[in-house]
Amino acid sequence: MTATETRIVTRRLRERPDDSWTLAAVRQTGGYDGLRKALSMEPSAIAEEVKASGLRGRGGAGFPTATKWSFLPAGVEPRYLVVNCDEAEPSTFKDRMLVERDPHQLVEGIAIASFALNVHHAFVYVRGEFALGAERLATAVAEARAEDLIGPNMMGSGFALEITVHRGAGAYICGEETALLNSLEGDRGMPRIRPPFPAIAGLYAKPTVVNNVETLSTLPGIIQMGGEAYGAMGVERSRGTRIFSLSGNVNQPGNYELELGLTFRQLIDDFGGGLRGRGPVKFFIPGGASSQWLTDEHLDVPLDMDLVTQKYGVMLGSGAVMVYNQDVCPVRVALRLAKFFAHESCGKCTPCREGTGWIEKVLYRIEHGEGRSSDLDLLLDVGDNISPGLNAPFSQTTICPLGPSAVSPVVSLNKFFRDEVLAHVKEGKCQAA
Repeated sequence: MTATETRIVTRRLRERPDDSWTLAAVRQTGGYDGLRKALSMEPSAIAEEVKASGLRGRGGAGFPTATKWSFLPAGVEPRYLVVNCDEAEPSTFKDRMLVERDPHQLVEGIAIASFALNVHHAFVYVRGEFALGAERLATAVAEARAEDLIGPNMMGSGFALEITVHRGAGAYICGEETALLNSLEGDRGMPRIRPPFPAIAGLYAKPTVVNNVETLSTLPGIIQMGGEAYGAMGVERSRGTRIFSLSGNVNQPGNYELELGLTFRQLIDDFGGGLRGRGPVKFFIPGGASSQWLTDEHLDVPLDMDLVTQKYGVMLGSGAVMVYNQDVCPVRVALRLAKFFAHESCGKCTPCREGTGWIEKVLYRIEHGEGRSSDLDLLLDVGDNISPGLNAPFSQTTICPLGPSAVSPVVSLNKFFRDEVLAHVKEGKCQAA
């Protein structure tokens, strides 16, 4: 039986593809009904609904949203909500779709969360390259303010909320929440040592919650349908739906909102139209560029945030699934990923600053026919200095996970494609078609 999408976050933009970002379309499709309902509830009751839903962060870490909210210290004001829209992980493009095609849903989600947390000023940090998304989001905020959907008297409730849209300048590191906060304050985007955590001392040293675009865009649906109904979908602790960005050697790449618990095979075959090119699937990256890889023997693994980590040492991460056929060179893929991470390292931590550069250089040497028989072991040694235990327990000698992310393709090459790496060295050329 062919699987189908479960559209909660993507419902409006699928039903109204030509004008889903406009206030008129939003009003005709139940927009801001979730906020209206939330304003009739006690703030603590909203948090309980989110807790009952089992919603976890959709930005990569998968931390329970209600638990994250609960870390805000009581009675400390002001407090802030910061929205992470600095989506720059290779092949991840769901948040861009949401801010471009349904920005009012995000505004509504921000308003619901702000009311629940007693936040009166929220900030949306938008990736600098998202010109259209930033424009439409700013327009949505202005429209919502003009209609009193936000502002000094949100929907006549007496609750005041201001939303500021801030554009970044294209630094991948600013997707890390503390680097984002530094950038938002006008400093260089570099991660902070923790503790203190943002919930205690975040933006302007005040209590701050940082949530992802998809996470907050899910809130209107949760409030409308009820936390228990949303939590009834999914498996184990992976509840509800999630948008997966499918790319690579598939016939129908794109964003698909699926109930968690379906398998990678269903995602690739039922939604992606199957593998494009020579099969079977050679390997796929299950959770964005930061994740280790899996192969065709793992296609029936369910989309379960905990299972993939505990049993296979990978992660669903940002929700990006990249698929590769038999003609793709894994060394070349690893090199391109290493080049990205080396370029995007902020340079604050020595293991990352030096190690990511060395990983790129050695992989370049192997891919271009100048490799040495000891190079793979050298890569593993460099990786072990960035991520002791070679990334298996997600340990790190760096402040943020960027450095260990560069180790993931190295570990994957050694696990699944060691013979291909050695063949590059022996024959002095790439093995790909």
